[in-house]
Amino acid sequence: MVAVGVNLAARPGARHRRRANLPDVEPIATSSLPSGSVRAALYLNSESPRRQALLGQLGVAFVPITAAIDETWNGVETPACYVERLALEKAQAGWRSIAQRDPLPVLGADTAVVLEGAILGKPGDPSDAVNMLAALSGRHHDIYTAVALVEPSGASHRSRVNVTRVYVRGIAEWERQGYVATGEPFGKAGAYAIQGLAAAFIERIEGSYSGVMGLPLYETAELLRMAGIEILAAAPRALDRD
Repeated sequence: MVAVGVNLAARPGARHRRRANLPDVEPIATSSLPSGSVRAALYLNSESPRRQALLGQLGVAFVPITAAIDETWNGVETPACYVERLALEKAQAGWRSIAQRDPLPVLGADTAVVLEGAILGKPGDPSDAVNMLAALSGRHHDIYTAVALVEPSGASHRSRVNVTRVYVRGIAEWERQGYVATGEPFGKAGAYAIQGLAAAFIERIEGSYSGVMGLPLYETAELLRMAGIEILAAAPRALDRD
C-alpha cells in the first residue's frame, strides 16, 4: 500500500508519505496464448504485482506501465479525496505516457490505511512497528482504496472509492514482538500484511478484501463495463509492453 508516514504519538496527519508494499498474493497464471494473438484492452499504471494479479482475476488483457506522480498529501484532504486524487493522477500520468502511440484506457489505483484520521505509513524500525501494532490492537481501522479509469481520448474519466473496515483483535505484547521479529511488518502500511501471518490478528472485515489488497474488484469491474471493456472474457493475462 502507499501511505503517509505518521508519528502515532503526535497529532495525526504527516504531510508526506512513503511507498509501502501491498500484502503478497499468489501470482495468477497467465494465458498460454502467444502474445501476438491477444490485444490489450487497457493499461494499468502500477508496478505492484499484487494489483496486477488482482486485475488479472477479471479476465482482461492489460499492459502494466509505470508513470510516477507526486504522492504528497496536501494536509487538508480527507482520506477519500486523497486516494481518489492520486488514483486519477496515476491514470492520467499513465495515459500521457502512451497516448501518442497507443491510445487505450488507463487504470490507476491508490490505497491508504487510516486509524482515527491518521494515514499510517510503513514502520521505520522494529520499535515503530511494535507501536503501530499496539495502536491497532483491539480496535478497528479503515482501508481507503480508489480506482480511476481515463478514457482513450484523455478527455473523460471515472473513479470510485472503496472503504473497508478492518477489526483487529487484542494483540499481546509478546505477539507483537514475535510478529515484528519475523520481518513481515516492514514495507507494509500499518505494519501488517492481511494475507500473511497477521491474518491471525484480524477478527473480521466489513467491505472488500480485494480493496484491502489494493484494487477493489467490484468497483474496478464497474468502471471497465462502463468503458465497454468485457470482463471474464479471456484467460487472465498481463501482456509485455512493446
